[in-house]
Amino acid sequence: MPTIDAWIQHPTPAFLRDPMFATLRRWMGSGDIPDPIPLAFTLGALDKAGVDRALVSAWHGPQGPLLSNDFVASLVRQAPDRLVGIASVDLHNPLGAVRELRRCVQEHGFRGLRLLPWLWGLPPDDRRYYPLYVACIELGVPFCLQVGHAGPLRPSEPGRPIPYLDQVACDFPELVIVGGHIGYPWTTEMIALATKYPNVHIDTSAYKPSRFPPEFAAFLKGHGRRKVLFGSNWPMISPADCLAEVDALGLDEEAKRLFLHDNAARVFGI
Repeated sequence: MPTIDAWIQHPTPAFLRDPMFATLRRWMGSGDIPDPIPLAFTLGALDKAGVDRALVSAWHGPQGPLLSNDFVASLVRQAPDRLVGIASVDLHNPLGAVRELRRCVQEHGFRGLRLLPWLWGLPPDDRRYYPLYVACIELGVPFCLQVGHAGPLRPSEPGRPIPYLDQVACDFPELVIVGGHIGYPWTTEMIALATKYPNVHIDTSAYKPSRFPPEFAAFLKGHGRRKVLFGSNWPMISPADCLAEVDALGLDEEAKRLFLHDNAARVFGI
């Protein structure tokens, strides 16, 4: 079945070695980090999983770019049939951030914007996000973010769906939103938002199906089948390991096709 992975990174050694990822490296059982890391490392993981396309994300935080937009654009140019770029921008410079997002979409063909509230220490209803929401609507691309607890050693509260993302969805009903990492431990809040708002979606990055809460698995199989996108969060989790557990969810053919491909194709215009 054709598969789109809604959230991956192609890491640099500096990215993987950042101290804030110490907990993730421990969970991954990472040993020596090669230098450099060729794109074949990521493409090989997609091949092993049978993933046809992947949304590859830039990272920008208060300290600057961790994975720059130009770096991501260079990856997409190397594998245009496999990779689709997702931008990240400087939230502390809203006007410059809007200009950078426009550049990424219009010049490089990026298909979304991703910001991590835990990285900035700012929930998504902070005023600094709002010009970017207008830009996303005008450019016709989704706004992607992390929802739920922070894996790195940072406070998790900015990732709580209600009240923060709830306010955004109220203020910008035309904004297409993709909340990654299922929202745990507030998964029921994220399900409530995806049920209430036509343009709110959830991706499953960072969670293997065996770790889905029962209510989330039921949502995916039932009335939420058009609201959930497959994601792995590579290299933190292998897409092959995630996909190996999909059949155990007991999805019917329609739900499986929507989950693995059609929802992401629609949301990101792929």
